[in-house]
Amino acid sequence: MFPIIPANSATAASGNDNGIFGYGYGGGYRSLTNIVSNVGVVASDVAGVGTARYGIAATGYGTDKGIFGFGIVSGYMGMTNLVSNAGVVASDVAAVGTARQGCGGSVYGSDKAIFAFGYHAGATFVSMSNLVSNTGVVATDTAGVGTARNGLKGTEYSANKDKGIMGYGNTGSITAITNLVSNTGVVATDTAGVGTARSGLAACRYSTDKSIFGYGHDGNNASMTNLVSNTGVVATDTAGVGTARSSLAATEYGGDKGIFGYGHISPTDQTITNLVSNTGVVGTDVAGVGTARRSLAACSFN
Repeated sequence: MFPIIPANSATAASGNDNGIFGYGYGGGYRSLTNIVSNVGVVASDVAGVGTARYGIAATGYGTDKGIFGFGIVSGYMGMTNLVSNAGVVASDVAAVGTARQGCGGSVYGSDKAIFAFGYHAGATFVSMSNLVSNTGVVATDTAGVGTARNGLKGTEYSANKDKGIMGYGNTGSITAITNLVSNTGVVATDTAGVGTARSGLAACRYSTDKSIFGYGHDGNNASMTNLVSNTGVVATDTAGVGTARSSLAATEYGGDKGIFGYGHISPTDQTITNLVSNTGVVGTDVAGVGTARRSLAACSFN
């Protein structure tokens, strides 16, 4: 007699059933969060924990948890805030590595994470990275690889969530270059850009092994997307759906879907969201929930 395998067993996707949007700037620096359900519904604001800031990054780690890191408020920040597998944000963890804003974050090696690139004091674009262990401990700086920049985004791809990609951003001018992250956290040299160069975009995984970059600023607010295959190849632009905007965030939810949310259309911060199907199709605008803000971050958990 064959054993019965429950629907929520280890054979199902883990670490990406729910999402969380957090931090950002909207009428002031924010630390509040908004949970995303496993059907893509955004919840009302949860009171903030930790230092309110914007220009922050986020990624999953440990298969079912998340981490927010870095950012800017009165100066550049390097602290992090862990997210439990119930979506509870912890208080600040002391900074490790170079304080900066506008970096990217991604899972690698299935249960670890990496923050990379950014901008820090002295008007300097940087390319160093910081690895995050499967218990959420951030390591000191690893020497940078690839073109220093900020305003980029990172996300994981591949069936085992064991590789990542950092893409697009601002080097002083906008770019579309990408850098792959191996399953041991090694950042590769630049891959020539594909699609419209832009910064202030967002990215997340979908369909268990692929990912998507979307929206951003290319001189004007944009809404196009670029799909990433399960081998890390970025596709040309897909025509935009929903309201063009920049400085938004994205996360996976429901095991195989994604959501873009919040952002900025000068002079107004936004709360609108756009769901991404498990085939990478972006949906029309969904009315916003919570505090309108920009330059926030998002990651999956649970």
